[in-house]
Amino acid sequence: MADFWFMTFPVPGESENIARNIEDSGWDGLYFPDTQCLSGDMYSAMCLAAKATKRLKVGTAVTNPVTRHPSVTASAIATVQVESDGRAVLGIGRGDSSLGYIGQKPAPAGKLESYLDQVQRYLRGESVDLDGYESRNMWISDSGQPKVPVDVAATGPRVIALAGRLAERVTFAVGADKERLKASMEIARSARSSAGLDPEELSFGSYINLACDDDLAQARSIIQGSTGAFAHFSGMSEASSRGTGDARIFERVGANYDMANHGSNEAAHVKAMPDDFISRFGVTGSVDYCVERLGQLIELGLDRLVLLTGSLDSDPALTQASFERISNQVFPQLR
Repeated sequence: MADFWFMTFPVPGESENIARNIEDSGWDGLYFPDTQCLSGDMYSAMCLAAKATKRLKVGTAVTNPVTRHPSVTASAIATVQVESDGRAVLGIGRGDSSLGYIGQKPAPAGKLESYLDQVQRYLRGESVDLDGYESRNMWISDSGQPKVPVDVAATGPRVIALAGRLAERVTFAVGADKERLKASMEIARSARSSAGLDPEELSFGSYINLACDDDLAQARSIIQGSTGAFAHFSGMSEASSRGTGDARIFERVGANYDMANHGSNEAAHVKAMPDDFISRFGVTGSVDYCVERLGQLIELGLDRLVLLTGSLDSDPALTQASFERISNQVFPQLR
């Protein structure tokens, strides 16, 4: 059975209330993005969320290899692991808004690869070579907690492959297309096998923009901003969308991405997404339709779905109604 994760910005003063609501609504996990110029600190939010809940997993979706030294990232997430009694997950990717709002581009795949290797070593309590200096976190291995699993957010084939070699989990940001997800899973498995590791040890997930509403126009209005953000990831990597029917859309969104309105329905690049694309790349429709689409993705072998249920400026009433349908009607059928 797949886990269902909710993703939302960490709002100072609200982390505990959000976490209680998500747990009470039947979700399995709560992911906070690391975007320091748009929201509060996610590690603080995760500790507060963990203390306010009993079973809810908490994680980063996602941090990046630029704004924090690997030793700092390892110590921060290990702290959350202790405070949550083993419910923490470290989600990491190349970075997007966290870097865009400080005038930097996403980290190259090579930088992410070396960063992942170092973070994993710190989390295992091993020594890390920092340009000839031997560094080690001296408290993590003494904490008594299981190692924090690392979950790479991946879109393009190179990042998917390095995730397969270096992480315990891969969560794909390629939309809700079954064929792209299936191909992405095969890339990760193949890379892990080539590294002499067991591909069956990999855990797979997918980021999915989801709105549950009988009115398709209303459903699309709920998630078009967040859908644009994730379509942008495919536009960033030409190889990730090459050969797909939507390649031109990814290219236009990526080339004209409006970072000033990241995740907003008002962003200029939203105009590059036709209505039918929003419903294909995301999932929009009735309860039964959402159950069918999500069920097909779970059947591929996904262990978790990270669901984005509303854009920054979507109508609050519509977004809440959709959230309640997902929690109270979609999840029970899928479980």
